[in-house]
Amino acid sequence: MEPAPAPANLIEITGLKRYFQRDSHQVRALDGIDLEVAEGDFLALMGPSGSGKTTLLNILAGLDRPTGGGVMVGGASIGSLSEKALTRWRAVNVGFVFQFYNLIPVLTAAENVELPLLLTGLPKAERMKRVATSLRIVGLEERMTHLPRMLSGGEEQRVGIARAIVVDPRLLLADEPTGDLDQRSAEEVMGLLSSLNRDFGKTIVMVTHDPKAAARATHIAHLDKGVMAVPPRSAAMESAAAR
Repeated sequence: MEPAPAPANLIEITGLKRYFQRDSHQVRALDGIDLEVAEGDFLALMGPSGSGKTTLLNILAGLDRPTGGGVMVGGASIGSLSEKALTRWRAVNVGFVFQFYNLIPVLTAAENVELPLLLTGLPKAERMKRVATSLRIVGLEERMTHLPRMLSGGEEQRVGIARAIVVDPRLLLADEPTGDLDQRSAEEVMGLLSSLNRDFGKTIVMVTHDPKAAARATHIAHLDKGVMAVPPRSAAMESAAAR
């Protein structure tokens, strides 16, 4: 029996550089990153503060532009897209989970989740169907009409995850998704992200300082001073050992 073919890479990064100018000083946030992430992987990015983790996440999301190097996501060279094309690409390909939820306080859970769909041109009935499905996946279908202030921190983050997956993106990016949560809520959120990866095949790249959260990933990569300290494929053994 022949082994199954390896999954194709969703992300291919070569020689990625991102430099910032602060007065007369050049900050090398990313200084020649090479990285491959296969479709269906769950990659945890770890490293000290200022190591370039969030900068890398923002470039993958199309929220920032590289200074040099190549960034391919799903076959698209996102660094070379126009702003208009990049906005269209991001709207259907990327979901983003933030540390501090970024929910709009005057909107209900359902209305917060619906926001990304307003860019798609879908009719209202289809939008509501997708919203209900996303909230059901994160276990909050009965909280659709609740405002953020009526939810716990863990529930707010789950609404944030529902908002991130409502367009059924190919890539889910999470920036310290458990950083503002207590231990129990953090475990629930990480269980949900693991389920999205395992049961729904979502490709996830997550920035975290938490070794317990990183242990839920299928691969771990370490950034330090803008360079990759441990090749992500080698770090898979570390992740497996941690679990």
